[in-house]
Amino acid sequence: MSAFRSIRAIDYTVIFVRDMVAMRRFYEDVLGFPMVRELSSRWFEYRVGANTLALATPGLTAADAPTPNGSAALQIAFKVPPMEVDQCADELVKKGVELVSPPTDRPFGHRTLFFRDPDGNLLEVYADI
Repeated sequence: MSAFRSIRAIDYTVIFVRDMVAMRRFYEDVLGFPMVRELSSRWFEYRVGANTLALATPGLTAADAPTPNGSAALQIAFKVPPMEVDQCADELVKKGVELVSPPTDRPFGHRTLFFRDPDGNLLEVYADI
């Protein structure tokens, strides 16, 4: 049996950022995620439920070229109760965030909302319906 079978959860997710100032403002002020740790000016950690979301400047382990502007490097989905999908959309719009897709009931049983962070990553808020 592989040792990898003992993995039970994703502990943290790292987003490699192009514009740390804009990304910190977005995740702290727009989404309201509480910062739990600042390891350096290149690494910031936020608590999202039981998980950690880190914003980092590439360089420690890899010197990959940044994702080209206009291209999402990743998609992250945040689960909320059904009534809060629309409330999240309203808050985003009030804070000047453009919605990629407004709250929509999907045939596979989700109500979804899509938008982007300042680096262009695709973010989803969804609920089971």
